[in-house]
Amino acid sequence: MTSSATSATATAAGPRLVEPRGELSIAVTEALRSNGVPAYRPGAVRTADPWGEDLQLALYLLYELHYRGFDGVDDAREWDPELLRLRQAMEARFLHALRTELPDAPRSVTEAFAPLLVEPPDPVGSLSHHLERKGEFWQLREYAAMRSLYHLKEADPHAWVIPRLRGRAKAAMVAIEYDEFGAGRADRIHAQLFADLMEDLGLDPAYGHYLEHAPAPLLATVNLMSLFGLHRSHRGALVGHFACVEVTSSPGSRRLAKAMRRCGAGPAAEHFYDEHVEADAVHEQVVRHEVVGGLLADEPSLEADIVFGCAATIHLEDRLADHIGAAWAEGRSALRTPLEGP
Repeated sequence: MTSSATSATATAAGPRLVEPRGELSIAVTEALRSNGVPAYRPGAVRTADPWGEDLQLALYLLYELHYRGFDGVDDAREWDPELLRLRQAMEARFLHALRTELPDAPRSVTEAFAPLLVEPPDPVGSLSHHLERKGEFWQLREYAAMRSLYHLKEADPHAWVIPRLRGRAKAAMVAIEYDEFGAGRADRIHAQLFADLMEDLGLDPAYGHYLEHAPAPLLATVNLMSLFGLHRSHRGALVGHFACVEVTSSPGSRRLAKAMRRCGAGPAAEHFYDEHVEADAVHEQVVRHEVVGGLLADEPSLEADIVFGCAATIHLEDRLADHIGAAWAEGRSALRTPLEGP
């Protein structure tokens, strides 16, 4: 499908398209650049590695059409039926891989969240513990560059669930999102606070700037929330994802704030995580008792979906931590290409 020149609206403020990493991402980037139809082999999605660079980048590019789009790409491509058909096939591949790797997932919300409420005595593989205790400045910069793909649109994917909730769950979700979006102050929007953090670390705060550097395990963590957010049928999973993030955020942010102070990262870098220590300690209670509790009261049949959203989030964060930890243990960059010096 191609849009007429008169109806096309090119996105000038969005990030640039990056180089593809395989057949599927080639199909997507070429279709977006040419305003044409994605061309790929029959069976290309079925045989693609669901965790690989190609499929995860292709999914990320298609999801970004629902956020800020890309420089020079027609805004109307957001609803292009051929692109949506390809996205649906890749989502099915991704979800199947997730469900296959989570055979022993918890069966109840209580069981899912219980271990998240207790700090492990021996936090093996925890990136925030590593950064707090002995992380180097270059590792803080890499961590921030990777996380920027979400934090520069922080809370945006979760906002899609608001019209799909009602009563207690909706009221509580809006209250949390109000804080995330700065409580009416543009300078306090969490995405802006992260941009300020990036400047302290000598990083480029432009939206999507580090996509070229981002490895597949990082893309998968961002793609998960976009996938859940864009489908009403996954509203329970998105609430589970959001609750998991809020429950684990405060202690992790406390450790990262200490890491920023220890490395002399700068006041804005410290402030971003200090803000999350306070805010998310409150959000954790609200999301568990009011958002999750309210949704279960309204739609008890969604409990398994909430649990899946939580379990999938932990699984992908563990995969990312393994990827980063293995690289750093060898003294090498966890990015596809290392960052330039600050």
